[in-house]
Order: sequence, then structure tokens, then C-alpha cells
Amino acid sequence: MEKTPSTDPIWLDREYNNRALVPEHAAHFERWAKTSAEARQSSRPLLDVSYGHGAGETLDIFPAPRKSGAPLAPVMVFIHGGWWRSLDKSDHSFIAPAFTKHGACVVMPNYALCPAVTIPEIVMQMVQALAWTFRHIAAHGGDPHRITVVGHSAGGHLATMMLACEWARVGGDLPDSLVKNVLSISGLYDLEPVRLTPFVQTSLHLTPAQVKKASPARLPAPLVREGRGQLYAAAGADESSEFLRHNRLIQQAWGQEVVPVCEALPGLNHFSIVEALAQPKHRLHLMARELLSV
Repeated sequence: MEKTPSTDPIWLDREYNNRALVPEHAAHFERWAKTSAEARQSSRPLLDVSYGHGAGETLDIFPAPRKSGAPLAPVMVFIHGGWWRSLDKSDHSFIAPAFTKHGACVVMPNYALCPAVTIPEIVMQMVQALAWTFRHIAAHGGDPHRITVVGHSAGGHLATMMLACEWARVGGDLPDSLVKNVLSISGLYDLEPVRLTPFVQTSLHLTPAQVKKASPARLPAPLVREGRGQLYAAAGADESSEFLRHNRLIQQAWGQEVVPVCEALPGLNHFSIVEALAQPKHRLHLMARELLSV
């Protein structure tokens, strides 16, 4: 059994404040911005496509190179992190070329940021983004029946929520198997300790009811059946004990049938793990390619 995390606010801040844990985080952000600008210039993506009418409800599409008459490409939807309160899809464009090169269509949605919205409201924005992707991605060369969602940190939480979604209740045209697979990187699966963490709660304003509603580990495990995929969970071995606990937690909560892969990847912290996703020979990149089957 996992040890219950402490409720001491000083301990919680220490465990969850990744920027304090990784003093060189600014260098990672600078590198992401530079390489993302280069990726947008070279890849010529479709930028800021609206998937809804609310604040932040846009996405970028990086189509896969495709010859006329070729099959539609598998789709990777990447959801960025930032504690649901910071960062942007444009900070993560650098991830796309490593996957489009291997034949995937990459979609990167934005969402409104806390405190302007709540975490459950962001979850529903991602539901809208995935529904839009299913309905429209074929026009951009992507296969709506081969959608894998990848997310980092808060984005890992949001990606995992997409696997738990009952899509037929969202729209009559949406299949229950809309999301084929999920790769959650440094994800958060029980929001109760987050609710008690001072440095983020001032902007997240989480309530007990929201914790119950939007914590994947507190929801029933998705049913693995034909057409509905699995969750791979990964974190950096150099991350805090809480992020490593969360990584194990989702497998314990949903079981190995749903979460067959749960790994702590050596030598990676909360930020370098994002860069590993874009490195073609790295285990994390290969995990994503396996789920995409490209």
C-alpha cells in the first residue's frame, strides 16, 4: 500500500513546486521557445484553429507528409502542462516534427487558464477539442479512428481524463473508443494533495467536490475492450516523491489491464522529460510511437 501523503503545507510546496526543484528550468523554457519557433517555421502548421468559442479554445495542426491516395495518418493530440495556469501550446511545437516525420498528424490544443476557469471546466474544453478533432481531422489528413492523446504534468491529468470520458454522452456521432490510447507523462491523478498545496491553490481554488469530479484515480477504470485502448504512465526518475507516487497511483487505481506500462525513466526531471519525448531514440518517444503504431 502507498503511504498517505503528508498534509503539511511546507512539505507539499516542496514536493509539487517543480520550478524550485529544477533550478535550471528557465533554460528548458528558453530552449522550448527557440526550437518551437523553428518547428513552426519549417513545418508550416495550421495555427490557432478554433475548436470552440471560449477563451483559449484554439489548436494547432501539424499535418503528416502524405502522398495523394495514401491512408489517413494516426493522430497524436498533445496537451501541455503548466499547473492548469500557465504555458501555451506554442511552447511545445518542438515536439511535433519528431512525430510527423514518422507519419503522424499532431494536434496541439490550448485551454483557458486558472483562475479564470476551474479544472473541471478545462477538462470539458479538452473534451470539446477531442470531439472537434474526431469530426474534422480527416480534412487535414488525420485518421479520426486512430487518436492517441499525450500530455505532460497537468496535461497528463487532462489526457488521462479523456480516456475516462463517456464520448457517446458528449455527442451521438462520437464513438466510445474515440481515444485509442493515452501516454501520460508526469501526470497528476488525485487532486486532493494539490488542493492542499499553497503555491498553486491561490490560483486553482480547488474544492473537495472538484477533486472528486476531476481526479482520474477516483473515477472508475475505463473498460478495455475492442477499439478502446490503454494508458502508459511515465515520470522522470529524478522527479519528486509525490510525482513518482502519482505515477504508480494510476496503475494501482485502474489496474494493469488498463495501465500496462508504468515507468520511472532514469536521468529525467520534470522538464527534461518533455524534451525526451521529442528524441527519436529515447524510450519515452518510442512509447508514444508504439501507441500511435508509427
